[in-house]
Amino acid sequence: MIPAAFEYERVDSIDAALSALKKHGDDAKLLAGGHSLLPLMKLRFATPSVLIDVGRVKELSYIREEGDSIAIGALTRHHDVQHSDLLKAQVPILAHAAGQVGDQQVRHRGTIGGSVAHGDPASDLPAVLLALGGTMVIRGQTGGPREVPAADFFTGFLETALGPDELLAEIKVPKVPGAGWSFQKLTKRAQDWAIVGAAVVRNGSSAGIGLVNMGPTPLRASAAEAALAGGASIEDAAAVADQDASPSQDINASEEFRRHLARVLVRRGLEEASAAR
Repeated sequence: MIPAAFEYERVDSIDAALSALKKHGDDAKLLAGGHSLLPLMKLRFATPSVLIDVGRVKELSYIREEGDSIAIGALTRHHDVQHSDLLKAQVPILAHAAGQVGDQQVRHRGTIGGSVAHGDPASDLPAVLLALGGTMVIRGQTGGPREVPAADFFTGFLETALGPDELLAEIKVPKVPGAGWSFQKLTKRAQDWAIVGAAVVRNGSSAGIGLVNMGPTPLRASAAEAALAGGASIEDAAAVADQDASPSQDINASEEFRRHLARVLVRRGLEEASAAR
């Protein structure tokens, strides 16, 4: 449980962080809250030679309105997302889900950007961003910022669209003040990773459904979304919620049990979201 040796570098601006990434190349990792990276390093699943601490880059911590969207800086703590009055009013599912991440210590230290950039399929917030149709704003040293839809951001197990010399600067989510929503997950203990989870946002006849821990990446229940758009009932849509998933088997659940949970949680989520509209 001891990580391999590494160098530590602390930066206080986006430009300094990007310069450090370019200098150290593929061997460098950005350190924000550390709740995703440090456990991997202790198990030696990740062995960066340099850690670049961006925790003091204040320009990456904010929540603000931008037209029809809410912009959230990547270093915004889960606690601040949870208690944001702006998010509670305009994107309540995101504020609620942030309050379900880990325990209070994790929420006070962990960041939304760190959770998203890690790309863990068992994380709560990526599924919420998929359901909302969020966008990731990525910064590099050359060119302007580039925007990547959440649906294209997660590319493989713990892999994202971020290049080795780029950082996630911001997350944009559309305002959905009148939409029905629900966030469902099953855990052994409140602070555990979800065995399976479902984020549902329903607005009129359309719905966004994100799944937690149902494949190698965070993913959308596209078949269920399409069924609802075609006029299917909640029961019929939920019955195909696992169609696009490829869940793993582990000590917590078999593949078939995870599929069953996905169908149940999506049905419950759709029922709650529909009742709230």
